[in-house]
Amino acid sequence: MAPKRLLVVSDEMEVGGSQRQITHLLCHIDRNAWQPELLYFRRPSFLLDRISAAGVPVHCIPKKGAIDIGFLHRLIGLLRGGHYDLIHCFSLTAELWVSIAHKFVRPQPALIVSMRDMGHGLTSRQWTIKRALCRNADAIIANSQRAADRLESELGGKHRVEMVPNGVQAPAPLTPERRAEVRAALPIPRREAVVVLFVGRLAAQKNIPLLFEALARFDAATRPILLLAGSGPLRAELEAKAAELGLADDAVFIGDRSDIGDVMQATDLVVLPSHDEGMSNVVLEAMAAGCAVIASDVGGNPEVIVDGESGLLFAAGDADALTGRLRALVADERRRESIGRKARERIANNYSIRALIERTGAIYRRVLDTRAMR
Repeated sequence: MAPKRLLVVSDEMEVGGSQRQITHLLCHIDRNAWQPELLYFRRPSFLLDRISAAGVPVHCIPKKGAIDIGFLHRLIGLLRGGHYDLIHCFSLTAELWVSIAHKFVRPQPALIVSMRDMGHGLTSRQWTIKRALCRNADAIIANSQRAADRLESELGGKHRVEMVPNGVQAPAPLTPERRAEVRAALPIPRREAVVVLFVGRLAAQKNIPLLFEALARFDAATRPILLLAGSGPLRAELEAKAAELGLADDAVFIGDRSDIGDVMQATDLVVLPSHDEGMSNVVLEAMAAGCAVIASDVGGNPEVIVDGESGLLFAAGDADALTGRLRALVADERRRESIGRKARERIANNYSIRALIERTGAIYRRVLDTRAMR
């Protein structure tokens, strides 16, 4: 039987958790069963190079403004010409525009939509759109149980939301010599300091100012260095905030990194203070790398982290709690190492890329089998 034609669609391909999961899916899916392609609208990154290197065709249809009729025409043309069996959308914008274009395609491919966070950032109008798109989809996939439960509640309990956790591949452990080499290449102003790493988009959802506030409560002599890996719309604002709090020399922005697994292992702990997450790819990757992680108790974080054992959780938005967790780990290297070992074991046993591919593929097959029986 010929492989089924699969199109994965994302609004943007800037480095982020969903984009990394898209990359895992496209690069590792069974090519005997699926012929995958990617479509995105804006914000490319090095992830596209990885996808293309895996032999996956990549399409970009730039979108200009809120309403772009030319964009819609090009999207319809791609869907018609691609003869896709199944389309899997990973963002609300992708779901909306693909759902519109989908109406002009015959035969219509199966359509799967996603829930990648708890939806706290959606307006009431966007929730109205999201509910309508979900009700018309062939399947809905969330990446955490809490996100799945939230969306099922929004849909009145009449539509099943399936949960497929994110998957990560544990990096090879660095030798002590290689770790020292990677660390020496990082822009760490005080070499003797403990180094805290943030990885993610520089966006409001990540609540980076809370992390700044917690760091500002340390004495200058004991304060850890913070490295911020990622890009996003708030970089200039965050740089100004760090300076305002007296952290200009202690908060260093290092941009997007393609070697983030090595960077994680070369630092001392990873912190994610987000307001909202689905299942954080950063938390999974850091734990897979054997890092001690401190994260807010949002989205799927409590599903992944066993608090006090494979990481530390704190109430989202609570600067006192975050400061306490930071002080505990900054001062205790042995505890950081113990938490990192247990974190690596937990990820290896529960959150592999193989499991991601198998669970997603099973949903794809069931959707196509159900449509074939109609």
